[in-house]
Amino acid sequence: MKKLIISCGGTGGHFMPGLSIARTFQEQGGEVLLLLGGKNAPKQMETARKYNIVSMSFPASYPSGNPVRMTKFLFHLMGGYPKCRKAIKEFQPDALLAMGSFASLAPVLAAHASKVPVFLHDGNTKLGKSNMFLSRYAKAMALSFPTLNAKRAKCPTINTGFPLRPELVSGQLSKAEAIAELNRLYNETLSPEKPTVLVFGGSLGADTINRKLIVEGDPAEMRDVQFLRLTGPGRLDALKEIYAGQNCKVLALESAQEMHLFYSAADLVVSRAGGSTVSELAVYGKYALLLPYPFAAENHQEDNARWLASAGGAEILHDNEASEHDFTVWLQNWLKNQELFRKHGEQSKAIANPDASQQVLDMIKNITSSLK
Repeated sequence: MKKLIISCGGTGGHFMPGLSIARTFQEQGGEVLLLLGGKNAPKQMETARKYNIVSMSFPASYPSGNPVRMTKFLFHLMGGYPKCRKAIKEFQPDALLAMGSFASLAPVLAAHASKVPVFLHDGNTKLGKSNMFLSRYAKAMALSFPTLNAKRAKCPTINTGFPLRPELVSGQLSKAEAIAELNRLYNETLSPEKPTVLVFGGSLGADTINRKLIVEGDPAEMRDVQFLRLTGPGRLDALKEIYAGQNCKVLALESAQEMHLFYSAADLVVSRAGGSTVSELAVYGKYALLLPYPFAAENHQEDNARWLASAGGAEILHDNEASEHDFTVWLQNWLKNQELFRKHGEQSKAIANPDASQQVLDMIKNITSSLK
C-alpha cells in the first residue's frame, strides 16, 4: 500500500486518531491525503499542515429529523460527494479509511463508487450510528475496544485499539523528569515528592469538573497535594478565583499540548471518559476518577469508563453525584491509600494498545493485498 486517504472530519475524537494514523503511514514512506468535512475543517487543516500532511475540506453536516437541518445535510452531501470523487480520482489511493461520523458519508460513497476499498475505525465501546450505516460499504472495521454491539456491523471487525498521538506513546517520563520539565515550561515550583492530581475535562473543558470537583474548605492533609488543572477555553479565571483562598499548590491552564508531561507527573487523574482519554490512561497506567459525559451519543462514555474500570484502573462518578464534599472525602481516602491506587492503575496497562495506529494500517494492508 503506497497511498491512503483518511476521512476524519467532524470532532477531534475522529480527527486526532485519523491524524495519528496518517503520521505513522507518512513516516513509513506512504503518501496520505486527509479529507476533512464539517465546521472544524479549517482548524484541522492547519493542524495537518504542521505535520506536512496534505488535506482538503468538503461541506458536511449531520442528518436530523428537523426538516431544515435535513435539507442542509442533503445539500452538503450533494456538494461534498463530487468533490470527494474528484479527489479520489486524482489521488488514486489504494484504500480509504473513514474514522466515523456522518462527515465521512460523502468520502465513503465516493470511494465505493470508484471501486476503492473502504475501511472504518470506531473510537468507542459502542458502534456509532454512522459506522453501523457505513459498514455496508466496508471491507473491515477497526475497533478501539471490545465493542458491545459489534455484531450490528455489516462487515468484519478487528480489535486494533485507539490510535494515539506518537508523542503520548513515546513520551512517558518519570514523575521527577516530568515535574522538572513542567517547572521549566511554566516557571513553577512543583515538587516531585508531593502527591499530584491531574484534573481536566477534555479540549473544551467540563463545567461539572471545573465547578464541583474542588476541595471543600481547606483540610490540613490536602495542603501538600499539587493540582494540575486544565480548564478549557474561557474557564481559567473562574477556577483561579476558586483556588485563591486555598493553600494547596495549583498549576491552572486553559489547555496544554504537552499531555505526556501531565500524565507522567500525575499520581491520579480526574477526567471525562472519551475514547482517547481512557486509552491514554491505560497506556500510562494511571488510576482515574472518571466522570462520563452524560450527553455523549448513546451514553458511550459510560461504557468507555467501564472498560477501564474493568481492569481495575478507574472508578466512575456520575455528574449528578459530583459535589465538593464527596470529592474531598474521595481524595482523603486516596491520600491514605496511594500505593494501592497506584497498583490498580498499573493493572490497566494489561488492556492498553500503544501500537494501535500500526495495527490499523496492518489491517488495511493485509486485506487490500488479498484483494489483488
